[in-house]
Amino acid sequence: MKLIKQIYFFSLLFISSFCLASIEILEFDNPQQESDYLALIQELRCPQCQNNNIADSNAIIAADMRSKTLELLKQGKSKSDVVDYMVERYGNFVTYDPPLTPATIFLWLIPVLLLILGFGIIFKSKRNRSQAVSSSPQNTKKLDQDRLNAILKDKE
Repeated sequence: MKLIKQIYFFSLLFISSFCLASIEILEFDNPQQESDYLALIQELRCPQCQNNNIADSNAIIAADMRSKTLELLKQGKSKSDVVDYMVERYGNFVTYDPPLTPATIFLWLIPVLLLILGFGIIFKSKRNRSQAVSSSPQNTKKLDQDRLNAILKDKE
């Protein structure tokens, strides 16, 4: 019985060790550096997790980005310098507010151009349909009759 209790205790102890998560303990030189760090890890997007910031992501690349952010801040870099470094390394995707480039302009204009094209096609098809109705056989017959009456009046 004592052996079963010991096996049970050690198995629970072994299994519970997997539940422990690593906690990052960071040391900052001053409170401003800490506030810049916390702001930056909220602003930068994890390249692997798509829409998580690096503060909320458990991905390895996010941990690397957090450590590099702290390293750059300890080197005396400003927040904009750190963001520029991350954009240079990982691309514009790491910022939630990417700069206006020809590619982003193109992405914003495609839906607008498609809407304009769609409305143009609808307008043209309605106009063609209304012209087809105006040139229907009944209207053509009436126009022919009017023309015939005009010719007969001229002959008299």
